[in-house]
Amino acid sequence: MELDVLTLVIGLAVAGSAFAAGWLVRKSFAERLIRTAESKAREILVHAKREADDVLKRADKDSRTSTAKAQRDFENQIAERKRDLENLAKVLDHKEQVAGQKLSEADKRERETLYRLQEAENRDKASLEKQKALDRLADEQRAELARIAGVDRQEARRQLLGNMELEVRSDAGRMIRRIEEEAKAEADDKARKILGLAMMRCAAAHTVDSTVTVVQLPNEEMKGRIIGKDGRNIKTFETVTGVDVIIDDTPGAVVLSAFDGVRRETARLALEELIKDGRIQPARIEEVVQKTRRNMENVLKEEGEKAVQACQLTNVHPEIVKLLGRLRYRQSYGQNVLDHSIEVASILNAVAGEMGLDPALARRAGLLHDLGKAVSSDVEGPHALIGGELARRYGEHPDVVHAIEAHHEDIEMKSVWPMVTQAVDAVSAARPGARRESLENYLKRLKQLEEIADQHPGVEKSYAIQGGREVRVVVKPDRVAEEALPALAREIAKKIESSLDYPGQIKVIIIRETRYEDSAK
Repeated sequence: MELDVLTLVIGLAVAGSAFAAGWLVRKSFAERLIRTAESKAREILVHAKREADDVLKRADKDSRTSTAKAQRDFENQIAERKRDLENLAKVLDHKEQVAGQKLSEADKRERETLYRLQEAENRDKASLEKQKALDRLADEQRAELARIAGVDRQEARRQLLGNMELEVRSDAGRMIRRIEEEAKAEADDKARKILGLAMMRCAAAHTVDSTVTVVQLPNEEMKGRIIGKDGRNIKTFETVTGVDVIIDDTPGAVVLSAFDGVRRETARLALEELIKDGRIQPARIEEVVQKTRRNMENVLKEEGEKAVQACQLTNVHPEIVKLLGRLRYRQSYGQNVLDHSIEVASILNAVAGEMGLDPALARRAGLLHDLGKAVSSDVEGPHALIGGELARRYGEHPDVVHAIEAHHEDIEMKSVWPMVTQAVDAVSAARPGARRESLENYLKRLKQLEEIADQHPGVEKSYAIQGGREVRVVVKPDRVAEEALPALAREIAKKIESSLDYPGQIKVIIIRETRYEDSAK
């Protein structure tokens, strides 16, 4: 029993000692942990303070950078705005100067007009005074004739009127010639100015199309396949397309020849499809050509729509759009008719603006003026009348219809529209590089020009110069009077218009020279 109590006491003592030792160890460990935590806390605080200082410094630096950038951007905007205002001020100053010049010119023209009116009024007064003087002189002559010659009053009156008629006719002829020269000079200057401004505002590139198309082949064997056995393939292709296929020694190519551009383009697309497919036989040829023709309708529509958009037109009938597309594959003297029509529309738009006409109608008349050429190979008659009928059928404006059908004077011009259309059409055709013709036709036209001029009485010799755009006619002074020169020039010009087809205009110049010779001995 005592042993158990002792053992218990010892156990309790050991437990107490262990507890005390543990408590001391834990207390010491806790103190070390606390000191370590405090140290780490201080380090964290120092590190956080240091990072906070760095953040503040970076924020301050970024703020100063952003402020400087914003200030520079603001200053740049202010400078740009200032430059814009300065440019605007310069433009306004220029416009003000131009307006001032125009006002000055208008004032000058007004003064000139008033001066001319005053001159006309003075001439009228002078004519009245002259008429009164002539009347007095006539009375005196009648009285003198009756007194001296014993001529009766009727005979004296007849002789006097004859003399007066000759004098008045001479004065009237000189006055008419002077007025015509002044009016013509003024009209020519104004027309040249308007056309010059219109041409400068229209920059067009001219390309010369051909009547043949070259199709490239992948190899020489393809020529034999195109020809086929006994020539069946090539005969079928030519019959279906209406195009001549020329196969010669040219390596890697065949030539398609036809004057109808739509047929030639259809044949090219069909042949390229056959070459790509590789199955070249009569049945396949007919199938591909029919498919290509259907696709070609969409191509023509797209080309017509491009032309309508280029001229900024609206409400154009779909059939007219297709006909315009056909003009893409039509040439006149080597000039593409659709490009020519777009150029005429552009120039005519500028001319209409200068003349105070409707620009939309002008562009419409210019684009459609050669519409008849799209079907002229299938319909009898001048292309201008055909085009006018087509435009009328599809609801175009009456002024546009009249401009189309009268721009080649196939009918009488009843308004200004066919006149300006004809003038701009000639300008487009006469631009350098716009058209071409063979040397044979060129020489033939020069010869015909000289023959037409030589047929008139009193003509000594004629010369076609300036590439056939000018004819100089030398007349015999003893057979052609100076007063007859204008009439002779008009007669030769009318004969040329009715007898020849030519691009642009032809100027007729009459030269009358009188020479007197003597010798000093």
